[in-house]
Amino acid sequence: MYRSADIPEFQGDKVKRGHLNELGLQFDTVLPWFVAGPEQQYTRISVLPEQAAKWGDVLRDAVRRAYISDQLLADRAVAAKTTRAAILAAKLPDPGSVMSGDFGEIVGYIYLASREQAAVAIGPKKWRLKQDRTKAAPGSDVVQFVLPQWPTASVADRLVCAEVKAKATTGNFAPIARAMEGSQKDSTSRLSRTLVWLRERALFDDIGAVTLEQLNRFINATEFPPYTRQFHAIAVICAALVDAELAALVPGNIPPGCALVVISIPNLQATYTTVYEGAHRSVVEDAEKPEAIA
Repeated sequence: MYRSADIPEFQGDKVKRGHLNELGLQFDTVLPWFVAGPEQQYTRISVLPEQAAKWGDVLRDAVRRAYISDQLLADRAVAAKTTRAAILAAKLPDPGSVMSGDFGEIVGYIYLASREQAAVAIGPKKWRLKQDRTKAAPGSDVVQFVLPQWPTASVADRLVCAEVKAKATTGNFAPIARAMEGSQKDSTSRLSRTLVWLRERALFDDIGAVTLEQLNRFINATEFPPYTRQFHAIAVICAALVDAELAALVPGNIPPGCALVVISIPNLQATYTTVYEGAHRSVVEDAEKPEAIA
C-alpha cells in the first residue's frame, strides 16, 4: 500500500496543499521545465530535450495521481478484491488522441501552477471525474483557484481557466486556433457551467484538494468581494511541428483577454507514451517492493 508519509500532500504544514504538491511535484523540480522565449503577443515555452527525457520517471506518478489519488487507488483495490494495476487500467486512457489530449491538459495544468510562486494555486483534478476513459473530460479543461487570504475571500482572489489542445503528429488539426476558440467559450459561459458541475460532483466524488466553500466563493460571486478571471489558450505541440503551427498564427486573431501559450515538447508522442507506460508500471513496481503492504 502507498504510505501516506511518502506523499507530499500528507506531510502536514511543512508542505502547502497546492495542487503541484497534491500530484507529488515540487516547484524547484517543475520550474526548469518551462523555458520561456522572447516576449511576443503570445508566450512560447520550450521544454528542453534533456528535461523531457526525464519525464518518464518524474511525471509518471503525477499523471497517475491526476486520475486517482494514491489512497483511493489502494482502497478501491481492496474493496474490489483486485489489484491496483487493474483499477488504474480502468482509469487511464488508451494510446491515441485522448491520451494525447489528457497529457496536454495535465502539462498545461502543471505549467499554470508553476507560475504561482508567491501564492498557492489549487484546482480540481477533472481527470478523476471522467465517466468514460476513452473520452475527454467535459467542461473547461483547466480550472485553478488562487486564494491568498483564504479562508477569507479577498479582491486578490483569482480564477484561472485554460482551454488546452495538443498536437503530437502531423495532420490538419490546428491546435492554436482551436485552443483560442475554446477559450472564448470558457469566457462567455462554459466556465460558469463547469464550476456548477464541479460543485455537484464534489458532493460525491474526490475532485482533489478543493472544498465546496472554495467553489462557492466563485459560483456565488456576488456574496463575496470582486475577483479576477484569467483566461488562457494553451497549445501543447511536438517540437518538430511547432514552427509550422506558429507560422499560421495571425497575432491579431488572438481574442482580447485571452493569454495564448504555446508549449513545445520534443518527441511529444513518445514522451507521453513513456509517461503513461510508467504510470501503469508504477503500481506494479510498488507492489513488488519488500515494504509494500498487500
